[in-house]
Amino acid sequence: MMRRSPLKQGKPLQRKKAMSRGAGFSRAGTKTPAAGAGLLRVAAVRVRETKTPKLAKPMKSRGMKGRPPTAEEARFMDRMGKLPCIACLKDGWTNKVISLHHIDGRTKPGAHFLVLPLCGPHHQQDDSDPRQRISLHGRKKPFQARYGTERDLLAECIEKLKEQGDVECVT
Repeated sequence: MMRRSPLKQGKPLQRKKAMSRGAGFSRAGTKTPAAGAGLLRVAAVRVRETKTPKLAKPMKSRGMKGRPPTAEEARFMDRMGKLPCIACLKDGWTNKVISLHHIDGRTKPGAHFLVLPLCGPHHQQDDSDPRQRISLHGRKKPFQARYGTERDLLAECIEKLKEQGDVECVT
């Protein structure tokens, strides 16, 4: 048979007398040093726990995002985005579905002025169709051997913008 507790349900536990302050020894000396040693050990463990070196917070990085373009860079990128793929033009095709390739990353000052309009197969994935488009990110050396350096392609794009009358964005 089960015995019942003398405490009533819902009534909180209460101490009969207050605990003494300190590291386990009362002022009157009633506790023995051995009794206080356990409290000292617990305190030492707590100190060790707090002294463990915290891991450094990782730097907040923009990762592949880079820094946002300024208003002037955004206008330039919009005009470049209206051009067809420059590599397809050199092959004799016109492909208006492009993504902008950043020549020198996205974080440096003026990096958003150094962009090329490239289609998907010329930008990031090789092509499997008969045109055999070479991607810049996949095979940079063959891409540059076939179409020229990225700076030369950028100069050609700027010339195209000048031909269209977008001299404002280039000057």
